[in-house]
This record gives sequence, C-alpha cells and structure tokens, in this order.
Amino acid sequence: MPDPRPAANILRRLPLFVAGLCALAVCAALSLALGARSVPLSTVLDALFGTAHGRDAIVVTGLRLPRTVVALAVGAALGVAGAVVQGITRNPLASPTTLGINAGAGFAVVTAIYALHLTRPVEYLWFAFAGAAAAALFAQALARRAGDLDPVRLALGGTVLQLVLLSWTSTVMLASKRSLDEARFWLAGSLAERPLAVLYPVLPTLAIGLVIALVIAPALNALALGDDSAQALGVPVSRIRTAGGLAVVLLAASAVAVAGPLAFIGLAAPHLVRQLLRTSDHRIVVPGALIAGPLLLLTADILGRLVIRPSELQVGIISAFLGAPLLALLARKVAR
Repeated sequence: MPDPRPAANILRRLPLFVAGLCALAVCAALSLALGARSVPLSTVLDALFGTAHGRDAIVVTGLRLPRTVVALAVGAALGVAGAVVQGITRNPLASPTTLGINAGAGFAVVTAIYALHLTRPVEYLWFAFAGAAAAALFAQALARRAGDLDPVRLALGGTVLQLVLLSWTSTVMLASKRSLDEARFWLAGSLAERPLAVLYPVLPTLAIGLVIALVIAPALNALALGDDSAQALGVPVSRIRTAGGLAVVLLAASAVAVAGPLAFIGLAAPHLVRQLLRTSDHRIVVPGALIAGPLLLLTADILGRLVIRPSELQVGIISAFLGAPLLALLARKVAR
C-alpha cells in the first residue's frame, strides 16, 4: 500500500535519488572516457570545455558525447514507459514490447529499407516511429471492451500482434538480402553512429510522454488496487489507462525510432527502483525509472565497448544478455 503522505514518502528516499543521480553522472563520465581508445578524464573535461584539441577531443565531443546524450534520453524514455505500462496493466512482466512497439517499428523499418532503399538511421527514423505507434494503438484498439481498456486483453493483443509482425518482418528480410544486411544492425539495437540529429525530431514526443507519465503516476497507485476500488476512490480508470497508453506509445516509439528495439530496459528499470527504494508507490517508481533507465542503458553500452575491445557489441545484445536472467527470476517470483 503506498504511503498516504506523499511528501514524507519522497523526502525519506531523497538521499537514494541523489545517489542514483551521482551514479548516473559517473556512468556518463565513463561513457565519454571508455571505448576502443580510452581517454583520461582530465582530457574529457578539457574537451567538453573546449580547451583540448586533437584526436582524443574529437572522439569525446564528436562521437561519445552525442552517443551518451542519446543513451540518456532513450534510457529515460524506456524506463518511464516500462513503469507506466506495468502500472496500467497491473502486470510486473509487462514492458513496452507488450504493446507490439518493437515489432511495429522493426516491420516499418525493414519495409522502408526494402521498398525505398534507405540506408541510414536518420532516413528511416519516422518510419520506425510511425510503425511503433501504429502497432501500439492497434493493440490498444484490440484491448478495448465496452469502451474500457482491458489490461489482460492489452497484453494478449500486443503479444499476438508482435508475433504476426515479426513473421512478416522475417519474410521481407528473407526476400531481400540487401534488406537483411541493412536491417540486421538496426534490429539488434545500437547507440553507435547516432548523432544528435536523430534525437531532435523526437524530443517533443519524449517531453509530452514524460509529462503525461509524471502527471498520472499518483493515479496508477489506485489502479493497483483494482478497477472497482479505483473507481470508488474517484479515479477515472478508463481515462488514466488511455493516457498511460498514450505516454507509453510516445516514449517507447521515440526510443525505438532512435536506437532500435532495446530489450529489457523498460522491464528492468522499474523493478530496480522498487527493489532499491523498497516501495511500489508509482509517485516514486516513475521518477525513479527516469534515472534507472539511462543508468542501465549506459552500463550496458559501456560493457559492450569493453568486452571485445577494440571491437564492440551492440547495446541491444548486452541488454538482452543481462536481462534474460532477470526475466527468469521475475517470472519465477510472479509464479509463486
């Protein structure tokens, strides 16, 4: 049961929020310093302030700084989207993937590569966003019953839609070797070669999604008690679910459009917050996921650069590798 005194509840956990922000700052610094070629932190600072020049400064400001900023935005979007979708479905195993977002984006991108011969992420950015948003909205339409959004039907509809879209995507990729080669890198999920230019177009949708998520966070606590109890408390259940679904679509579709389908960040971030802060209060979990999401994504990205240095593994591969045991543990816990 959430603490009825929100101010006291939040203030009591304020030191942990500060610690999370400090950990995120450390990860961001390491992201700027580590890679195929390590750069001293003193040189990183000089490069950021414009007092350093040369190859290391170019690597920091031209390659790693945009990559780190993109990781912060994408991680925050996925973390908050995961917290909201778990709240509106009352399903601890739910994630943005539940709404078919990853599959919709993947199908749209592969189709665009096949039909329009696109080659760069900035070129198929809007195809990814449109595909992700369309799939999620279609899953929500399937889940509506008598005008209300049914959480069980939402999870089932999203899962079925995901399987169908993945099948179609595989068919298109097999029909064209070029589509297979071009799409394979994006479908794995990556932050490499993502300039800030790919982030700018989705900043408005990210901002709107974050605002909606933070506004409805208190109402998600009432949804956790069940629809009847929430309605008895005066919470407009259908409106909150619709607003939450819109926030998830805006956040996750934007993130997937920029970085590709990244597994487990949206699933893991809310659970990390709940475990560390010992609360299920969405007034804390949602803003906490705003920190935990980028923290997890930056950590996975840094590991991907180091494990086979000087080459690197895509962050989508690392996040999937780290997230699979987590999913097994969560499924076992839920089954008990």
